[in-house]
Amino acid sequence: MGTDFLPYVAIVLTMGLSAGLVLAILVLNALLGPKRRNPVKERPFECGNPPADSPRKRFNVKYYVVAIAFVAFDIEAVFLFPWAVMYRDLLKDPAFAGLALAEAVLFIGVLALGLWAIWRKGALEWAFDRTSTGGADE
Repeated sequence: MGTDFLPYVAIVLTMGLSAGLVLAILVLNALLGPKRRNPVKERPFECGNPPADSPRKRFNVKYYVVAIAFVAFDIEAVFLFPWAVMYRDLLKDPAFAGLALAEAVLFIGVLALGLWAIWRKGALEWAFDRTSTGGADE
């Protein structure tokens, strides 16, 4: 019974050490860091080039919708790889063969339904409307 609490002690010590290091770094930064402000140094930095445009420029929301859809479908496609690798092993057991195929068909069906929904909403339309406010090309 004497060693049952050791994992908890290790967790508490690790959390305490982490918090102490963060606090020490913040205090050292406040004490030793430079305090001279310069308008040139406070400008946005873009890989050594002067800023091309204002960072407050508005983008068309379609870019964000397409980016989110891409990330969602990309992550969901990653979930198909383990299934594809294990499918041959799942076919060996007749109880799991039909279930594994049904799960994959259901998963791909949900993906197809999501694709159909965003297609129907017009999120994949690439025709750029130049009269809209805040396009990236304006």
